[in-house]
Amino acid sequence: MFERIRNFFRKAGAGMGVVQSLQKVTDHPKINVDQAEYERIADDFRRFRGEWDDVVYLNSERNWQKRPYVALNMDKVVAETLSSIVFNEECQINIADEKASEFIQEVLQRNDFNKNFSRYLEPMFATGGLALRPYVNSATKKIELAWALASTFYPLESNTNDISECAIATTTTKSEGKQTVYYTLLEFHEWSPDEKQYIITNELYRSESSNIVGVRVPLKTIFPETKETTTLEKLTQPQVSYLKPAGFNNIDPYSPLGLGLCDNATTTIKQINDAYDQFNWEIVMGQRRVIVSDHFLDVSENELEKGNVKPVFDPSINIYQGLSADIDNMQVIDVTSDIRAEQYITSINQFFKTLEMQTKLSVGTFSFDGKSVKTATEVVSENSLTFRTRNSHLTEVTEFIQSVVISILELAAFMKLYKGEIPKKEDIEIGFDDGVFTDKNDQLEYYGKATTFGFIPAVEAIQRVFKVPQETAEEWLASIQQEQLGIDPTTQQASAEKSLLDEQE
Repeated sequence: MFERIRNFFRKAGAGMGVVQSLQKVTDHPKINVDQAEYERIADDFRRFRGEWDDVVYLNSERNWQKRPYVALNMDKVVAETLSSIVFNEECQINIADEKASEFIQEVLQRNDFNKNFSRYLEPMFATGGLALRPYVNSATKKIELAWALASTFYPLESNTNDISECAIATTTTKSEGKQTVYYTLLEFHEWSPDEKQYIITNELYRSESSNIVGVRVPLKTIFPETKETTTLEKLTQPQVSYLKPAGFNNIDPYSPLGLGLCDNATTTIKQINDAYDQFNWEIVMGQRRVIVSDHFLDVSENELEKGNVKPVFDPSINIYQGLSADIDNMQVIDVTSDIRAEQYITSINQFFKTLEMQTKLSVGTFSFDGKSVKTATEVVSENSLTFRTRNSHLTEVTEFIQSVVISILELAAFMKLYKGEIPKKEDIEIGFDDGVFTDKNDQLEYYGKATTFGFIPAVEAIQRVFKVPQETAEEWLASIQQEQLGIDPTTQQASAEKSLLDEQE
């Protein structure tokens, strides 16, 4: 009762401008991003989910009919294809500082980082963005990771290199009586004017419609333990790390947001889906059809009594033709048409070639007729477009993971959960599993020959082949050299200590 009265006055206050009210998140005065960018992202998500309007058509009796639109959903196929070759769960994150490495490995493993990142890469490639921020679980006092998709990430301040300030929107649904209410939490991440303090501010909005952000309400309404403002110090970067696909946003050149892989190929996607939908409908309509004399067709008794005899046709048929004939001239004519399978398959594969070009994937990546595509070895040996595209995306992914690691350590240090050094980005090695593109034996042979001929240091070869930090590679090389000399490191140390004692005596 009292809550309904409060909500009434909040609405009245919003209408008079006393209480802050938002139609859309982009209406907030702190957010300066074109709403068209989020309408584009919403379209990307609809295509990624495979949501399409029904096909409306006229049947043979000139009546409007509806049928489902059958699509191939290439937005998901493209995103899935690239995400699977860019990152997998075998990726290793190595830090030279042993204490920092041990802490990060525990946090990442507990949060299933590799597994979750592999899954979230798909919507990132499909819609153009992904954000991650660490936070401290108040119950366990452990570092947890929160993911945010492109539709919930709003830049505040940005430059040509990165996004320094942002807001993240989280919607919670709650039943109040017989009504469903939508609460939107806006979490702002900003720097103080002197950039010495990092300020996180929370604002809560209430709405009775899913399409409206609503009226601002007290944070304690549904988040009693959340602080309205939290200030962090001694940070070198934002707590929110943002990842977008490689490439420039040519749709909105002034936007810091990324583009989905198929945002510049929407026409081609439409051509592929239209061709596939028409092919499917031709198969449905290609079932055997026979034209017979109207004397063979059933009619209802009511129509017979009225003298209005009309054939009973299937209302879904849009190509039916009737034939009137005398009872002495009755005949059966098979009018089943051949399905133009070859023409449709050729057309779809031609559109696939265009899509491969637009998404920077090698020719033969997609095939509708089941023909074999190039193997991973062929892809590398030919320096394929897919391999080069993967490398450009790996640069973005590497910087993202390095940023996540530093954010975790800085937050943990501020909360006194970690007391070690904070590494620099160049001290964080990301070992991607390149087995999908490179053969380990070939790689070992290549770097082995390079080391033998003196073209590359042995330490560098170990780093590249086994994806380990320089410090680890140096330790391995020292052990290898000692083994080759037939010296056991433990025995060598004991012998050295004995010699030292003898000299002292």
